[in-house]
Amino acid sequence: MNTDYTESDYQDIGLTDSLLYDKILGSLVGSAIGDAMGAPTEMWSRWDIGEEYGHVDGLDLVLREPSPEGPWDFNLPPGAGTDDTRWKALMINFVLSEHDLMPDGTAFQPEPRRFAAYLNGAYERSVRDLKETAGLEPEPFEDNMRRLTWLQEWARVSRPYVEDDIDGYRNALSRFYGGEMACGGMLYAPVLGLSFPGRPEKAYAAAYDLGLFDLGYARDITGMTAALTAAAFAPDATTDTLASVLRDVDPEGFFRSRLLGRVAYQQYRQARAIVREARRVTEADMEEMTFRLPDGYPHDSLTFAQTLKAYELLNKAKQDAPFHAGEIHLINLTALLFSNLEFQSAMEFITNYGRDNDTVAAVTGSILGAMHGYSQLPRDQRELVVKVNREVLGIDLEQLGWELTEAVLGRR
Repeated sequence: MNTDYTESDYQDIGLTDSLLYDKILGSLVGSAIGDAMGAPTEMWSRWDIGEEYGHVDGLDLVLREPSPEGPWDFNLPPGAGTDDTRWKALMINFVLSEHDLMPDGTAFQPEPRRFAAYLNGAYERSVRDLKETAGLEPEPFEDNMRRLTWLQEWARVSRPYVEDDIDGYRNALSRFYGGEMACGGMLYAPVLGLSFPGRPEKAYAAAYDLGLFDLGYARDITGMTAALTAAAFAPDATTDTLASVLRDVDPEGFFRSRLLGRVAYQQYRQARAIVREARRVTEADMEEMTFRLPDGYPHDSLTFAQTLKAYELLNKAKQDAPFHAGEIHLINLTALLFSNLEFQSAMEFITNYGRDNDTVAAVTGSILGAMHGYSQLPRDQRELVVKVNREVLGIDLEQLGWELTEAVLGRR
């Protein structure tokens, strides 16, 4: 367990209080924008997205059936998302509860057992709400059942962890979402990046400690997701900044692993190679390519041809399950490099590729939102997402961002 946190966590990183809040809110809203852009087409193929929507470059109605991991109601308005945004809210509330337990002057140190207990408590409340559902109409029962099922898989793992049942925890973890190397920790890891702005090593350690649901190198990817988000707070952050984090932040020694080494860094190299090959496509090469620009495509044909090449190379690397942590990490890194860290371009790249596009866009949106800040996100998207999350989904991103900022500054 990594618990090497010191008082230096709270030193000034060259940001005013207002700019720190802008970046924390930017990360939350950037993630929610990505979630909302991908929500209508989550798990779709690129072909199906093009046939139904042409080219997705904004927010649309979420016309799909509710599910525990997806939207929780029918026909939600543009700006609504899935469990990716719910996990950010849940994790912030846990982090705030941890801050409330800290004695004055003590550095923030999230504790894995309390995290597991916190999730158990959330699951138990959902069980109680289901049992207390009144009436005979099916809709309230279905609604509360979705809330219960959302945390069901997680509680199976967290319950034995809290109880010090090593065998029970091991067996439950091995069955988590069918035993796939799921992106469990990546759903909430960006919040740990926000908790240690400008401190990628601390963010990695916290996320790795709380990666209780990760198998194999997925736990390294969880830590790296938090580290990349934390590094994005640096005022002069670039793609080189992110590359150095991927190379240098390795407290668990994954680079020293035998046979495979550090898979998370190999995927960075793969993403870099994909982008380089895609950018080599020229107008002359397009004469040998057969494609039609999607309806409403806002960019030139060369950009589309290069995007198609990147998608082709990503397809060769895709996993059996789209929610595989390695696949999401690879698409995230490819989008960051292909877009040259431009928010809208990255969101379009991810959303129109398909697969688990809402989760990938939520991760990428967290990083780029922290980098650019709320004030630099597309105005119509950021305002709509904040409004819909607050008024329709009961998630006040502005309030959560403010409370987390106050906690980071030691004022909570």
